[in-house]
Amino acid sequence: MKQVIVESLQGVTLAGGGPFGKALLRRALALAPVIVGADGGADRLLRLGAEPAAVIGDFDSISAAAQQRLAGRLFPIAEQETTDFDKALRSIEAPFVLGLGFAGARLDHGLAVLNALLHHPAQRCLVLSPQDICFLAPLQMRLDLPRGTRLSLFPMGEVTGESEGLRWPINGLQFAPDARIGTSNEVCGPVHLRFSARKMLVMLPPRNLSAALRGLGVG
Repeated sequence: MKQVIVESLQGVTLAGGGPFGKALLRRALALAPVIVGADGGADRLLRLGAEPAAVIGDFDSISAAAQQRLAGRLFPIAEQETTDFDKALRSIEAPFVLGLGFAGARLDHGLAVLNALLHHPAQRCLVLSPQDICFLAPLQMRLDLPRGTRLSLFPMGEVTGESEGLRWPINGLQFAPDARIGTSNEVCGPVHLRFSARKMLVMLPPRNLSAALRGLGVG
């Protein structure tokens, strides 16, 4: 059952325990100023000089010092069926969420994060790393991107699509994670994407974060 712990009219920056630095945090906070920590992400935030408004997770990795410092802002969810990212994502109600520290630390953790994006399609969540932005595509979206921009599509299930503005159109193609994928495509004009199901991930370079938010209707 979903319990809303953090409710915001502004974007939320959600921090996990994986690596991210001050520059990425500063960029996220400029767009999503409300800070939430996912378990051990609270420690990384404190080391970077930022204090979360709330910390959500099973609390198997947050330090005792962080728990003491953030007393009154801790929201433990004890079940072990889902990850801390999933727990936090389903507990936030906001126009959008920017996830830091969830990509690049461990492959199994990263795959679990991508799985959680599909489980919460109503949540506009963009996972950020120094190399990429990743988000679950809506059934239709438009993106205003410079020509030559890398745009990768990765299916998390069976899905078909149509496109305009891509160097290699996807019209009529059948995608699946164990079959055809769509990485390293390239923008050649105004992009319009349509999909048969909410099962396609879009990946863009970090400099296109504002364009991605606009494409998701929150920029």
